[in-house]
Amino acid sequence: MAELKTKPNKASVLKFINSVEHQKRREDALTLLDVMSEVTGEKPMMWGNSIVGFGKMHYKYATGREGDWLRTGFSPRKANMTLYIMNGFTEYETLLKKLGKYKASVSCLYVNKLEDIDMEVLKKMIHHSYFEAKYSGETD
Repeated sequence: MAELKTKPNKASVLKFINSVEHQKRREDALTLLDVMSEVTGEKPMMWGNSIVGFGKMHYKYATGREGDWLRTGFSPRKANMTLYIMNGFTEYETLLKKLGKYKASVSCLYVNKLEDIDMEVLKKMIHHSYFEAKYSGETD
């Protein structure tokens, strides 16, 4: 079984964010850094070379594959800002209707810029996702 390459490390979160070329994406990353730090009460850490994560949880799939992953976080990618909402979006239908302009996959929320979304709604989603993961029994 292949080992997960994206792991927490001691790289500087601020150095990473300050290296983001796209000015708006860099500004939004700094805003998310503050928001996620406030909502989770966690210090941020780098996961791999492009994800800023908050907290850590252990997962185990029915297939036997297991590992550690961030509880919540973000990555200022070239195409968009990717936010990690680890318990998916099935519980967020009402909030998603109020969120604004976004795209989503299984656990990722994609936004072009933070002005496109309601930050109070996002904070609620981050809070629920973080604490749901933290106390779901699938954590370390």
